[in-house]
Amino acid sequence: MLNTWNPVVLWALRHGPLRHGALRTRIGGISAKVLTETLRRLEHHGLVSRTTHPAAPPRVEYGLTDLGRTLLDPIDSFGRWAFTHGDALLRAQDEANSA
Repeated sequence: MLNTWNPVVLWALRHGPLRHGALRTRIGGISAKVLTETLRRLEHHGLVSRTTHPAAPPRVEYGLTDLGRTLLDPIDSFGRWAFTHGDALLRAQDEANSA
């Protein structure tokens, strides 16, 4: 299930359901195809729900399931770690690349 976009999509849905276009705008830098693939994968794993609202045209929203919400705290913790240690991580990578 590990994929770079998984935690990004889950985090973007933390405040409530979004339509595909709004979710793509909120994330930025993700193609429509990759977002669709990621949403399908997360839905398959029970982390995201897809709800179709009857209308013309049909309106589809994606939201977190209860299981998906359990990942928000770990994603938040990792984000805080990256914010705190990101510069040191980049320095270590630069040093490794220079060697």
